[in-house]
Amino acid sequence: MKLCRYGPAGAEKPGLIDQAGVIRDLSGIVPDVGVATIDAVRGVDPTTLPVVEGSPRYGVPVAGIGKIVAIGLNYRDHAIESNLPIPTEPMMFMKALSSLSGPNDDVMLPKGSTHGDWEVELGVVIGKTCTYVDQAEALDHVAGYVLVNDVSERFNQKQRGTQWSKGKGHDTFCPVGPWLVTPDEIGDPQDLAMSLDVNGQRMQTGNTKTMIFAVAELISYVSEYITLLPGDLLITGTPPGVGEGKKPDAVYLKAGDTMTLAIDKLGTQTQHVTAWRHPRTGAAA
Repeated sequence: MKLCRYGPAGAEKPGLIDQAGVIRDLSGIVPDVGVATIDAVRGVDPTTLPVVEGSPRYGVPVAGIGKIVAIGLNYRDHAIESNLPIPTEPMMFMKALSSLSGPNDDVMLPKGSTHGDWEVELGVVIGKTCTYVDQAEALDHVAGYVLVNDVSERFNQKQRGTQWSKGKGHDTFCPVGPWLVTPDEIGDPQDLAMSLDVNGQRMQTGNTKTMIFAVAELISYVSEYITLLPGDLLITGTPPGVGEGKKPDAVYLKAGDTMTLAIDKLGTQTQHVTAWRHPRTGAAA
């Protein structure tokens, strides 16, 4: 199944994507899309659901995300372009829940941003509690997969001390969606092509098969240190082609740029980049 949440921010409704790519309204069956409601809509005939007219906004496709655990440098060529050692164990960091946004919402650069960057990533939504999960059983704990842009502000990430979260947790820095896709539609999560363009120019081309640590290994590893709960989001690293790694000179995001990213079977995202504005008054920095 492809499940979504559509409508204005803060007032999203649950939806299902039918075979024609049309949103069908699920609000007569479940109040929202979350891990606990997936079984309730499994087997529903999409043709019996109301068609959602027009082109509504997509929200984060699963409600109730409890935490975001991210993996850094999980593609060998990305570690090399970042001038960092190739990890011998997964590198973990956290992104703030307040960074979550819809897949096509604007990405707002923080005040004084000079090193905004992009990262197309495969996201994993946890379906069952994971504590010391064996690798062989790890994928049985997955509720679904999502497309994620792990937006970063590299100066804040790397020049403001040692905590990557400083450059990873800004508002709007975690667009997710458009859909939550259940594992039966994905098949092997280690064979998904991925791409990201900025202003129509291809920046990242990759495939999840080139991960250093596969999804099952990551779930097992993370569960040794952090209990993963149903609804948690694990994002699994990015292939080469980030702005920081461009040669001869790095390329960074600026207001007016447009990012377009895709992963096989998980849909596409498009975000316009804006300068910082106060979230309540709309005043510029």
